[in-house]
Amino acid sequence: MWGGRLLGACLVTLAFFAAATTMRPAFAQTNFDRPGGDYLSSLVPSGDPADCALVCERDRRCRAWSFNYPSDTAGSAVCWLKNNVPARTPDDCCVSGVRGAGVVEPRNGAIETSIDRYGGDYRSFELKRGERDEACKAACAGDNKCRAWTYARPGYAGKDAHCFLKKEIKPPRRKPGFISGVVR
Repeated sequence: MWGGRLLGACLVTLAFFAAATTMRPAFAQTNFDRPGGDYLSSLVPSGDPADCALVCERDRRCRAWSFNYPSDTAGSAVCWLKNNVPARTPDDCCVSGVRGAGVVEPRNGAIETSIDRYGGDYRSFELKRGERDEACKAACAGDNKCRAWTYARPGYAGKDAHCFLKKEIKPPRRKPGFISGVVR
């Protein structure tokens, strides 16, 4: 009798933990790729990783996906659908996720991913190949007139990466491929 109750309690506990772990939402990972398992690729004219996640949701074969930002070789953003779930690897070229994962851009307060602070520009310039949002942020921090900045990934505001320094703090607007921040 005592053994039966113990077994029943263990089964209830196991069922509870199984339900709790499956209820946690899965999120896409910014700056990660999932190489391998590709069965279909398509251009993403909007340049928005959320559109790639939606294509995966609508395709029964899709188990995972990777969104590649525009590059010199592709010229446009590309969505890769995968028939398995490859391991993720760090790479700032991409956003990747598994089926059922929404795209959640990282928010740390200082850096605003997929945000454009449109307007208020007093200076803009192309960044050198390999320079990223940190260079744009540093340019703003080193200029007393600059209050905010916006970085555009290559392919979003021209072929090369672009930096916009702002004399005014404008409201944030969601825009894939852009990163912004407020300095002062």
